[in-house]
Amino acid sequence: QVQLVETGGGLVQAGGSLGLSCAASGLTFSNYAMGWFRQAPGKERILVAGISRGAGPTYYADVVKGRFTISRDNAKNTVSLQMDNLKPEDTAVYYCAVDNSRAVPPRTPAWYDYWGQGTQVTVSS
Repeated sequence: QVQLVETGGGLVQAGGSLGLSCAASGLTFSNYAMGWFRQAPGKERILVAGISRGAGPTYYADVVKGRFTISRDNAKNTVSLQMDNLKPEDTAVYYCAVDNSRAVPPRTPAWYDYWGQGTQVTVSS
């Protein structure tokens, strides 16, 4: 049974930093593309950062490029998202997700097979 557990959300002031972590179990972690999505109230869920299987290429949405960094530790079955210079518009629930079909993380949420429960990130102005 595949399980993803996110940790690290919270409240931070604009300009601050937060780190999110997602621990995966029940799968051969290094074989799968991973993504970090976010969803704000009333908005669609979007891919903010993704990392290919193994130690492959990364993807960043334009709105976070240069501020967020995704990384993975295949030995520990974790994927992390370091978020710096946070803005109030980064406020959302953040989810990690696994795509067990593709080497490169797709942007479409429906193509992902497993999701974590989500963690709230709130950035105050």
